Amino acid sequence: MTKRLVRVLAVALGGLSLAIGVTGLAHAEPTPAELEAQIDQKWNEIEPVIEQHNQLKSELNANKAKQKVLQDQIAPLQARVDETLTRVSSFSVMQYKTGRFSSFNALMTTGSPDTFAEQLMMLNMMAKDEAAKVQDVLVAKKALDEQKKPLDELIAKQVEQEASMATKEQQINAEIKTLNDLRVKAYGSSGGLGTLRPVACPQSYDGSPGAKAAQIACQQIGDPYIWAAEGPNSFDCSGLTLYAWKQVGYSLRHYTAWQYSDTKRVSRADLKPGDLVFFYSDRHHVGLYVGNGWMVHAPTSGDRVRMKKIDDGPINGFGRVA
Repeated sequence: MTKRLVRVLAVALGGLSLAIGVTGLAHAEPTPAELEAQIDQKWNEIEPVIEQHNQLKSELNANKAKQKVLQDQIAPLQARVDETLTRVSSFSVMQYKTGRFSSFNALMTTGSPDTFAEQLMMLNMMAKDEAAKVQDVLVAKKALDEQKKPLDELIAKQVEQEASMATKEQQINAEIKTLNDLRVKAYGSSGGLGTLRPVACPQSYDGSPGAKAAQIACQQIGDPYIWAAEGPNSFDCSGLTLYAWKQVGYSLRHYTAWQYSDTKRVSRADLKPGDLVFFYSDRHHVGLYVGNGWMVHAPTSGDRVRMKKIDDGPINGFGRVA
């Protein structure tokens, strides 16, 4: 092969490489559908961690409240113990001062061994009475201390877990930013209510608690998804259902698995506005049913509270609050 032919081929191949780079054949941009699939896959890895964090925070707050109740019960007992021990100590000092030398002086002064013996007996009885009182208080305090000790240990463990979650939170926030960037790239940053609320919401209204909860959820359409948020201006999935039902006087806990446990099972055929719809095998996502196959939910970070057909996800079950 001649040098001239080699140079010709090199130029031709270089031109081909440039053409591929310019046309993007080597690195084709993913389609919006492909990006959405990537977002869904990544989000299903992240959302269970968020819900576990919701659970941990709720349990930690509840345990701290129990700890405070016990501490409030222990505090007056401790004060009584301290007060009684102070009195017992005073008696001990007094008895010491009326010890051998003072006893001899008292005996010489009174000239009555019987009187002196009575004085010592009285002091001894008073000291024993104080000791008995402090013993009762110590027994009561010990019982509360025994209740509080495992709670203190659990809280210490959960505080460590919370610290670990803080590290995970940084990782989650980084993942969330990636998801948001992908979403904006795929769909832009527009959030008009036309796509968020494509039909009437709720689909029907009868004044029942469920219908009122559905109406409240519908009013949140357009609010941003913020993980661990429960309103009034931002929500995650279980935070939205908690908020909607709280406004009509019903309590739900901020964790999808708890909300599943706290609700009554109903069939799809019996669904009513206000019922909860749970998704995925571990039930890490929940929406609030608003009628005719539609629900309102807080979907993912970077998105907003919106309506969605319940059949657009893998349904795990349905729950009724009231």
